[in-house]
Amino acid sequence: MQIDLTGRTALVTGSTQGIGAAIATGLARAGAEVAVSGRSAGSVDAALERMRAQDPGATFLAAPGDISTDGGFEQVIDAVPQADILINNLGIFGPRPALEIDDAEWRRYFEVNVLTAVRMIRAYLPGMKERGWGRIQNIASDSAVVIPAEMIQYGMSKTALLAVSRGFAKEAAGSGVCVNSVIAGPTHTGGVEDFVHGIVGRDVPWDEAQRTFMREYRPQSLIQRMIEPEEIAHMVVYLSSPFASATTGAAVRVDGGYIDSIVP
Repeated sequence: MQIDLTGRTALVTGSTQGIGAAIATGLARAGAEVAVSGRSAGSVDAALERMRAQDPGATFLAAPGDISTDGGFEQVIDAVPQADILINNLGIFGPRPALEIDDAEWRRYFEVNVLTAVRMIRAYLPGMKERGWGRIQNIASDSAVVIPAEMIQYGMSKTALLAVSRGFAKEAAGSGVCVNSVIAGPTHTGGVEDFVHGIVGRDVPWDEAQRTFMREYRPQSLIQRMIEPEEIAHMVVYLSSPFASATTGAAVRVDGGYIDSIVP
């Protein structure tokens, strides 16, 4: 399957590292012009330097701004006034005992993980509908369905994101715009390495820490390992393509077989 996104403009939020960077790179390799977005100009510039060195023929542009704030949101919209492909990847996570999660933290997770996606969709969906083509994907998590006891505030936000995706898919019905969620399983990123070491201990090598975490905290995984960011990106690139024209309103799993059912 040869995916060609030449002539399409894509915006990937939270794309300076991890899953977002892998998605941005995958879309650019398929021919899209990809806007890389992060909270600061410095982090975006550093990411662009790495990406351009790795793929000299790819086309990237900078879209810095903290989209959880009004000013940062406007900054990104000014940098990318029109997009054919929107990937809402920005998200925060971290362990916290359930009874220690205060109101401020509940609000922060909802603001960053849910409302940023809503704002971005409101900004770009109307233009996609007018042009009769578009792709929107919200990067969710297995935690949306299998709520982790150690971070229910994160699980809550990702469950809400599934509802947001399905609702906006209905808004886009019949327009040629496809809106989907991608349910990512436990994925190997720098932030996840810190998270795993924080749970199983920092005095063990990563391979051992990963195996211990998957065995004790994510035993349902059928691949019995963490997913690499590029494996998430492969699905996102496909869903961003014309080949996925009949897939909308879906929660597409790239979870290593972690979830028995998408019904809680």
